[in-house]
Amino acid sequence: MTGKTHVGIGVMSAVILSQYIPMDLTVSALSVSALAALLPDVDHPKSIINKYILPFKSKGAKVTFYFMLGIFVIAVNSFYFSYSHLNALGVFFIFIGASNHRNGTTHSLTGFLCFLFTIGYIMVKIRCGNLIVPFSIGYLSHLSADMFTSKGIPLFYPFSKKKFKMPITFTVGSFWGKMIESIITAGGLIYLTYKLPIIMMKMR
Repeated sequence: MTGKTHVGIGVMSAVILSQYIPMDLTVSALSVSALAALLPDVDHPKSIINKYILPFKSKGAKVTFYFMLGIFVIAVNSFYFSYSHLNALGVFFIFIGASNHRNGTTHSLTGFLCFLFTIGYIMVKIRCGNLIVPFSIGYLSHLSADMFTSKGIPLFYPFSKKKFKMPITFTVGSFWGKMIESIITAGGLIYLTYKLPIIMMKMR
């Protein structure tokens, strides 16, 4: 799926679930859900996130950039700050560099838990623990959505490389795939335009 579709699904999931679970529906919460919905694809050199930060859109550039960034953060923190959450951030970057898109960790429950513990730890340290739930919603919405694609995802990697997918799937990039994503995006915008103001008013 495209990054835009994942963002739409992530935000829509947060809005829907905010009506049933304890979660403050704020701009920060929706932004975190949107970013988390993009995170599983961060190991792809041509993802939306890497599109703006990688000097070259190749696997080698992605691996080199994130490994160096992670080592740099850990080294600077060791010499000047000694903050445990910065070490966690450095490990997070190295983890991204080592991950293989769609066949590796970021599209698995193991990857979700690794990101959750790392990002969640940082959020707690900077007193933003309330954003852990919207982060989880955004990330899991991505995994759920990709299970509707023909390739599926290695849900239990590294314990199993088996790809899991729903009984009904579509091929990303095909005519029907693009049509389905367009319908999801349009439907999401209509839903948010109608529902979001109502939910926000109830929370006041």
